[in-house]
Amino acid sequence: MKKLKNEAQLVKEAIRVGTLYMQKRGVGEFEPTDSSKQKVEYIYRLLVHDKLLQPLSKGNENNLNMKHRLAMWIAKQLPKDHPLLH
Repeated sequence: MKKLKNEAQLVKEAIRVGTLYMQKRGVGEFEPTDSSKQKVEYIYRLLVHDKLLQPLSKGNENNLNMKHRLAMWIAKQLPKDHPLLH
């Protein structure tokens, strides 16, 4: 798995966009005490459930791989000239 340039910032953006998606879909809200690990897992599972992300294989479902998958997902959603992609 090749690490993306600006991956940490891409994950933050994926959490932000994923949270908005979750709220618009009406499936819940995050509490202020929820950790980023919980947010990553919930958003990842929601996007997999809605078939917007291909699931990781059973042995590879860990937070690091979920973060990478979310970073790849948001990178594809952003315009080509977005600063996080350069």
